[in-house]
This record gives sequence, C-alpha cells and structure tokens, in this order.
Amino acid sequence: MHAAEPPNGTNKSRKPRADGQITGLAGELCVAAELLKRGLQTSLTFGHAKAIDLFAVNPRTRRSFTIQVKAVRRKNPWPISHHNVYEQHTYVFVVLNEPGKPVEYFIVPGAKLSNEPDLFTKWFVNPKFPSVDQDTLRTLGFADAWQHFDEP
Repeated sequence: MHAAEPPNGTNKSRKPRADGQITGLAGELCVAAELLKRGLQTSLTFGHAKAIDLFAVNPRTRRSFTIQVKAVRRKNPWPISHHNVYEQHTYVFVVLNEPGKPVEYFIVPGAKLSNEPDLFTKWFVNPKFPSVDQDTLRTLGFADAWQHFDEP
C-alpha cells in the first residue's frame, strides 16, 4: 500500500458499500421477530458460511422449519442459484428498505424453487449471475406468504 492510498484500498470518491454481513444479520433478525410474533418457536444459528439461518417450530402444527434468509437493502435481485437450493428449506427473501419504511418479506418453499425453476424467470438459472427478483416473487404470490408456516 502506498502512503497516498486510503486504508484497505478503498476509493474515497465512491459511496461506501453496505456491509453484506450486517445486511444478512438484519434480515435474519427481522424474520426471526416476525416468526416469534406469529407464535413460532424460533432460534438463530451462528457461524460463518452456514447453510441454515433459522430453525423454527410451529407448536400448533408441530411442524419444524429450516430457514434460509436472503436479504437486500433496497429493490435489487437476490443472488441465488437454482443449483444451491435445498428442497427441504424455506427461503425468506427480505427487502430491508430504508429506516422508517416497512420491511418486505417473500416466503418461498424450497421445493417450489427446486422443482419449478422456470417459474422464477430465466435469471434464476443464469450461469453468470443467477438471481430472483422482487417483482417475480410478488407476481407469483409469495409476498407476505406467512401462511406457509401454518400449513400442516
């Protein structure tokens, strides 16, 4: 590093990028809070590069859930590859939005993502930048689909 360079090679003329770990943790905590409000026993998992973000149990149905949370700060696609989806997980896609604006949630069963990839547009199976977008999930009826956690 030269004396004239900013620390860590950052460029001061650019807007600082949001910390992905903070975004992810914020999304996990928001989802955990929503599940707890709905009466599900919920636990966070901790660790780097974990496969499961939350465990939840619905005491009414006795059904348990392994939950993967994907969070973004604003209306952007979520980077996720069809090849990395686990059929038995539930995926909760979160748009945190700016402070003061409500968080948005999209709840998608892993089986739907795994077995019907064409529903989620060509971008979901794109080898260069696989992703799922908010408009697609809204159109498919996954916005605030918390009823998934009440199914027997």
